[in-house]
Amino acid sequence: MKFLTLSFLVCFCTTVTGDAVQGTRTSPGSYGPPATVGQIQSREITESSGLAASRVSAGVYWTHNDSGDGPFIYCLNTNGRTCGTWRVTNAEARDWEDIASGPGPISGRSYLYIGDIGDNDSVRPEVVVYRVTEPTVSTSSFNSTRKRPDNTEPAEAFRMRYPDGKHDAECLLIHPVSGDLFIVTKTLFGNPGVYEAKAPLQTSQITTMRRISELKVPSIFRGVITGGSISPDGTRVALCDYFQGYELVLPGGSNNFSDIWSQRMVGFDLGVRKQGESITYRSDGKALLGTSEGKSSPIVMVVRK
Repeated sequence: MKFLTLSFLVCFCTTVTGDAVQGTRTSPGSYGPPATVGQIQSREITESSGLAASRVSAGVYWTHNDSGDGPFIYCLNTNGRTCGTWRVTNAEARDWEDIASGPGPISGRSYLYIGDIGDNDSVRPEVVVYRVTEPTVSTSSFNSTRKRPDNTEPAEAFRMRYPDGKHDAECLLIHPVSGDLFIVTKTLFGNPGVYEAKAPLQTSQITTMRRISELKVPSIFRGVITGGSISPDGTRVALCDYFQGYELVLPGGSNNFSDIWSQRMVGFDLGVRKQGESITYRSDGKALLGTSEGKSSPIVMVVRK
């Protein structure tokens, strides 16, 4: 179903002139030109659908495949070299779409949040977000594979429900300080919605999220948001679709993160990607990286000016 959606977009794109497509890149120069800094080398990673920078290991990134894989997360460095494969204990993989790093119940510990939030046909009565302690990367983990994976600590499962029906989504965001959770929906028509679940998240019951905003994407493709990330200092939100990136910036003097959703989205060039579905801030917040679905995906980076 996802590939039908992408085919529709590509066909739609061909009806628009190149100047019109280029016109959606509205960056005032916040980021430099995209550069390919690496290539995913693991043959096990064929559909990199999410990307998250480690909060404990500099230059380390976490990714996962789209639907069809098991509950595995993969470790990469900036150049795309693998540093391990982990099976997420107590998790299932129906349609994993995004991953984020953030805080959790134990202060000072880093956690990974994995969004099983894909719903192409809008039929799921609830979606699931898993939270697991970020694994420790060591030289001994470099040889782990999907057939012989390392195992994470047991994951917690947070069952989520939208307050206004069923939605497809590929973008999961975790605030780096509060731990609040956000899902941005994906839609072919109309504006994507932003839904929030306040921390602390609950495993004992289904959480009904709150719709807090909708986004006006400066693109002819409008609501096809496929990934996102919040900067380490909590002042920026980066989003992407198949073709480019976008950013929202908290206004100066504001300490209320909710204000960010009313700001103007600004587009920037993320380079040519086969099917771009992931974006993350570098651990220092001064650059953004993205991957693509497909084997041997390039790793693209843009540096903030």
